[in-house]
Amino acid sequence: MAEVIAKLKHGNKEFEILVDLDKAIDFKQGKPVEIRNVLAFDKVFTDVKKGMHASEADMKSEFKTTDVYQVAEQIIKKGTVQLTAEYRQKLRDAKVKQIVAFLSRNCIDPQTNLPHPPLRIENAIDEASVKIDEFKSVDDQIQDIIKELQKVLPIRIEFKKLAVRIPAEHTGKAYSALKEYMTKEEWQSDGSLIAICELPAGLQMEFYNKINSLTHGSAETKEIKGQK
Repeated sequence: MAEVIAKLKHGNKEFEILVDLDKAIDFKQGKPVEIRNVLAFDKVFTDVKKGMHASEADMKSEFKTTDVYQVAEQIIKKGTVQLTAEYRQKLRDAKVKQIVAFLSRNCIDPQTNLPHPPLRIENAIDEASVKIDEFKSVDDQIQDIIKELQKVLPIRIEFKKLAVRIPAEHTGKAYSALKEYMTKEEWQSDGSLIAICELPAGLQMEFYNKINSLTHGSAETKEIKGQK
Protein backbone atom coordinates (compact mmCIF):
# COMPACT_ATOMS: atom_id res chain seq x y z
CA MET A 1 0.00 0.00 0.00
CA ALA A 2 1.50 3.32 -1.09
CA GLU A 3 0.69 6.10 1.36
CA VAL A 4 0.75 9.68 0.04
CA ILE A 5 -0.46 13.11 1.09
CA ALA A 6 -3.68 14.66 -0.20
CA LYS A 7 -3.93 18.39 0.40
CA LEU A 8 -6.29 21.30 -0.06
CA LYS A 9 -5.75 25.00 0.50
CA HIS A 10 -8.98 26.29 1.97
CA GLY A 11 -9.18 29.97 2.80
CA ASN A 12 -5.81 30.99 4.20
CA LYS A 13 -5.02 27.55 5.57
CA GLU A 14 -3.76 24.30 4.08
CA PHE A 15 -5.20 20.97 5.19
CA GLU A 16 -3.57 17.59 4.63
CA ILE A 17 -4.44 13.94 5.13
CA LEU A 18 -2.46 10.74 4.66
CA VAL A 19 -4.19 8.36 2.25
CA ASP A 20 -3.85 5.08 0.42
CA LEU A 21 -2.92 6.18 -3.11
CA ASP A 22 -4.96 3.65 -5.10
CA LYS A 23 -8.08 4.07 -2.98
CA ALA A 24 -7.78 7.87 -2.95
CA ILE A 25 -7.63 7.98 -6.76
CA ASP A 26 -10.62 5.64 -7.01
CA PHE A 27 -12.53 7.86 -4.58
CA LYS A 28 -11.57 11.03 -6.48
CA GLN A 29 -12.83 9.44 -9.70
CA GLY A 30 -16.20 8.67 -8.11
CA LYS A 31 -15.78 4.94 -7.64
CA PRO A 32 -17.60 3.29 -4.71
CA VAL A 33 -14.89 3.43 -2.06
CA GLU A 34 -15.58 3.89 1.64
CA ILE A 35 -13.77 7.01 2.87
CA ARG A 36 -12.75 5.22 6.07
CA ASN A 37 -10.73 2.79 3.96
CA VAL A 38 -9.02 5.62 2.08
CA LEU A 39 -7.44 7.27 5.13
CA ALA A 40 -4.18 5.86 6.48
CA PHE A 41 -4.81 7.85 9.70
CA ASP A 42 -8.15 9.21 10.87
CA LYS A 43 -6.68 12.66 11.39
CA VAL A 44 -6.59 15.95 9.50
CA PHE A 45 -3.28 17.80 9.54
CA THR A 46 -1.94 21.22 8.66
CA ASP A 47 1.42 19.53 8.03
CA VAL A 48 1.57 15.73 7.84
CA LYS A 49 5.38 15.53 7.85
CA LYS A 50 5.65 17.60 11.02
CA GLY A 51 2.71 15.83 12.64
CA MET A 52 0.80 19.09 13.11
CA HIS A 53 -2.92 18.42 13.51
CA ALA A 54 -5.64 20.76 12.29
CA SER A 55 -7.71 22.17 15.11
CA GLU A 56 -11.44 21.51 15.33
CA ALA A 57 -11.96 25.29 15.27
CA ASP A 58 -10.14 25.57 11.94
CA MET A 59 -12.06 22.64 10.44
CA LYS A 60 -15.33 24.07 11.63
CA SER A 61 -14.45 27.50 10.23
CA GLU A 62 -13.29 26.27 6.82
CA PHE A 63 -15.38 23.12 6.23
CA LYS A 64 -18.44 23.80 8.42
CA THR A 65 -17.85 20.46 10.17
CA THR A 66 -15.38 18.81 12.53
CA ASP A 67 -16.10 15.33 11.20
CA VAL A 68 -12.76 13.95 9.97
CA TYR A 69 -14.34 11.85 7.22
CA GLN A 70 -16.44 14.68 5.81
CA VAL A 71 -13.39 16.94 5.78
CA ALA A 72 -11.31 14.19 4.15
CA GLU A 73 -13.92 13.78 1.40
CA GLN A 74 -13.66 17.46 0.53
CA ILE A 75 -9.86 17.41 0.58
CA ILE A 76 -9.70 14.47 -1.84
CA LYS A 77 -12.44 15.68 -4.18
CA LYS A 78 -11.42 19.34 -4.35
CA GLY A 79 -7.71 19.13 -3.61
CA THR A 80 -4.70 17.31 -4.99
CA VAL A 81 -3.43 13.81 -4.34
CA GLN A 82 0.34 13.50 -4.59
CA LEU A 83 1.30 10.85 -7.13
CA THR A 84 4.45 8.80 -7.33
CA ALA A 85 6.21 8.93 -10.71
CA GLU A 86 5.43 5.25 -11.21
CA TYR A 87 1.73 5.72 -10.49
CA ARG A 88 1.43 8.80 -12.69
CA GLN A 89 2.96 6.83 -15.57
CA LYS A 90 0.49 4.01 -14.92
CA LEU A 91 -2.42 6.47 -15.13
CA ARG A 92 -1.01 8.08 -18.27
CA ASP A 93 -0.52 4.74 -20.01
CA ALA A 94 -4.12 3.77 -19.28
CA LYS A 95 -5.46 7.13 -20.51
CA VAL A 96 -3.34 7.01 -23.68
CA LYS A 97 -4.72 3.55 -24.40
CA GLN A 98 -8.29 4.89 -24.09
CA ILE A 99 -7.51 7.88 -26.32
CA VAL A 100 -5.82 5.78 -29.01
CA ALA A 101 -8.79 3.40 -29.05
CA PHE A 102 -11.21 6.34 -29.41
CA LEU A 103 -9.23 7.95 -32.23
CA SER A 104 -8.72 4.75 -34.18
CA ARG A 105 -12.45 4.04 -34.01
CA ASN A 106 -13.81 7.52 -34.58
CA CYS A 107 -11.32 9.36 -36.79
CA ILE A 108 -9.99 9.04 -40.31
CA ASP A 109 -7.07 10.19 -42.41
CA PRO A 110 -8.78 12.84 -44.62
CA GLN A 111 -6.26 12.07 -47.37
CA THR A 112 -7.32 8.44 -47.69
CA ASN A 113 -10.70 8.45 -45.88
CA LEU A 114 -9.49 5.44 -43.90
CA PRO A 115 -9.02 5.02 -40.13
CA HIS A 116 -5.50 5.37 -38.74
CA PRO A 117 -3.96 2.21 -37.22
CA PRO A 118 -3.58 2.48 -33.42
CA LEU A 119 0.23 2.31 -33.56
CA ARG A 120 0.39 5.27 -35.94
CA ILE A 121 -1.77 7.33 -33.58
CA GLU A 122 0.31 6.33 -30.56
CA ASN A 123 3.52 7.32 -32.35
CA ALA A 124 1.97 10.67 -33.35
CA ILE A 125 1.01 11.37 -29.73
CA ASP A 126 4.66 10.92 -28.76
CA GLU A 127 5.97 12.91 -31.75
CA ALA A 128 3.67 15.87 -31.08
CA SER A 129 4.29 15.68 -27.31
CA VAL A 130 0.54 15.82 -26.80
CA LYS A 131 -0.46 16.88 -23.32
CA ILE A 132 -2.79 14.34 -21.76
CA ASP A 133 -4.61 14.88 -18.47
CA GLU A 134 -4.75 11.61 -16.56
CA PHE A 135 -7.83 12.72 -14.63
CA LYS A 136 -9.92 14.21 -17.45
CA SER A 137 -12.29 12.02 -19.43
CA VAL A 138 -11.51 11.30 -23.09
CA ASP A 139 -14.52 13.40 -24.19
CA ASP A 140 -13.35 16.42 -22.19
CA GLN A 141 -9.94 16.60 -23.85
CA ILE A 142 -10.26 14.87 -27.22
CA GLN A 143 -10.77 18.05 -29.28
CA ASP A 144 -7.58 19.60 -27.90
CA ILE A 145 -5.71 16.36 -28.49
CA ILE A 146 -6.85 16.20 -32.12
CA LYS A 147 -5.66 19.80 -32.68
CA GLU A 148 -2.23 18.88 -31.36
CA LEU A 149 -2.08 15.70 -33.44
CA GLN A 150 -2.96 17.59 -36.61
CA LYS A 151 0.48 19.24 -36.42
CA VAL A 152 2.06 15.88 -37.32
CA LEU A 153 -0.80 13.69 -38.56
CA PRO A 154 -3.70 14.32 -40.96
CA ILE A 155 -6.65 13.35 -38.78
CA ARG A 156 -10.24 14.39 -38.15
CA ILE A 157 -13.43 12.97 -36.69
CA GLU A 158 -15.52 11.85 -39.63
CA PHE A 159 -19.23 11.16 -39.45
CA LYS A 160 -21.24 9.04 -41.85
CA LYS A 161 -24.95 9.46 -42.47
CA LEU A 162 -26.75 6.22 -43.25
CA ALA A 163 -30.29 5.24 -44.16
CA VAL A 164 -31.22 1.88 -42.68
CA ARG A 165 -34.35 -0.15 -43.38
CA ILE A 166 -35.25 -2.81 -40.83
CA PRO A 167 -37.93 -5.41 -41.71
CA ALA A 168 -40.88 -5.52 -39.33
CA GLU A 169 -39.94 -8.86 -37.77
CA HIS A 170 -36.56 -7.51 -36.60
CA THR A 171 -37.38 -3.98 -35.45
CA GLY A 172 -37.69 -5.02 -31.80
CA LYS A 173 -34.13 -6.31 -31.57
CA ALA A 174 -32.54 -3.76 -33.90
CA TYR A 175 -34.15 -0.60 -32.52
CA SER A 176 -31.95 -0.39 -29.42
CA ALA A 177 -28.81 -0.69 -31.57
CA LEU A 178 -30.03 2.07 -33.89
CA LYS A 179 -31.25 4.42 -31.18
CA GLU A 180 -27.77 5.56 -30.12
CA TYR A 181 -27.10 6.99 -33.59
CA MET A 182 -30.58 7.68 -34.91
CA THR A 183 -31.49 11.24 -35.91
CA LYS A 184 -34.78 10.40 -37.64
CA GLU A 185 -37.17 7.44 -37.75
CA GLU A 186 -40.05 6.64 -40.07
CA TRP A 187 -42.34 3.70 -39.42
CA GLN A 188 -43.82 2.20 -42.56
CA SER A 189 -47.34 0.80 -43.03
CA ASP A 190 -45.95 -2.73 -43.20
CA GLY A 191 -44.32 -2.35 -39.77
CA SER A 192 -40.79 -1.89 -41.09
CA LEU A 193 -38.58 0.96 -39.91
CA ILE A 194 -36.50 3.39 -41.92
CA ALA A 195 -33.93 5.11 -39.71
CA ILE A 196 -31.47 7.88 -40.51
CA CYS A 197 -28.32 7.39 -38.46
CA GLU A 198 -25.17 9.46 -37.97
CA LEU A 199 -22.10 7.77 -36.56
CA PRO A 200 -18.31 8.17 -36.53
CA ALA A 201 -16.75 6.69 -39.65
CA GLY A 202 -14.54 4.42 -37.60
CA LEU A 203 -17.60 2.61 -36.30
CA GLN A 204 -19.24 2.05 -39.68
CA MET A 205 -18.16 -1.56 -40.24
CA GLU A 206 -18.93 -2.48 -36.63
CA PHE A 207 -22.37 -0.90 -37.05
CA TYR A 208 -23.05 -2.86 -40.25
CA ASN A 209 -21.98 -6.11 -38.63
CA LYS A 210 -24.18 -5.56 -35.59
CA ILE A 211 -27.28 -4.64 -37.62
CA ASN A 212 -26.75 -7.56 -40.00
CA SER A 213 -26.37 -9.92 -37.06
CA LEU A 214 -29.57 -8.68 -35.40
CA THR A 215 -31.57 -8.88 -38.63
CA HIS A 216 -29.95 -12.05 -40.03
CA GLY A 217 -28.67 -10.04 -42.97
CA SER A 218 -32.08 -8.71 -44.00
CA ALA A 219 -31.42 -5.03 -43.18
CA GLU A 220 -30.89 -2.63 -46.07
CA THR A 221 -28.35 0.15 -45.62
CA LYS A 222 -27.36 3.06 -47.83
CA GLU A 223 -24.84 5.80 -47.23
CA ILE A 224 -26.23 9.29 -47.74
CA LYS A 225 -23.53 11.22 -49.57
CA GLY A 226 -22.82 14.90 -49.27
CA GLN A 227 -24.13 15.11 -45.68
CA LYS A 228 -22.29 16.08 -42.56
